[in-house]
Amino acid sequence: MTAMTDSDRIEDQIAVTVALLRTRLGVHGKSLRLALRRAKHRLPRRIYRRAMELARVEPMMAHPRLRMTLNAPSLSAAAREVQAHLRGIDLADRRKGWWLGMLGGLVFNLLVFAALLLAFLAWRRLI
Repeated sequence: MTAMTDSDRIEDQIAVTVALLRTRLGVHGKSLRLALRRAKHRLPRRIYRRAMELARVEPMMAHPRLRMTLNAPSLSAAAREVQAHLRGIDLADRRKGWWLGMLGGLVFNLLVFAALLLAFLAWRRLI
């Protein structure tokens, strides 16, 4: 039985991060970099930067010598921080916020329409 190296753990953490991006934000991508490109505006700047640290080292994970040059503790901390943020996203609250935003826009449009209709009727002296 072989012990799991730090770089193997980082590779697993990158895979978990991609899976969390997929489930929590609905973002699909073959690699972490592609998934982050699609999720950039949905993430806080600090979390996006930490996730980009992981995305930058993702190609290095395939190369045995480059893999040895990685700062494993820093990358593990970045992965934990990004994953903690993604796990904290409440999907039900996001859906509710989306519906409330949609209904708010609809109500605003109806109020503007009613005001314009009243203004038109007053202009034509029909009220």
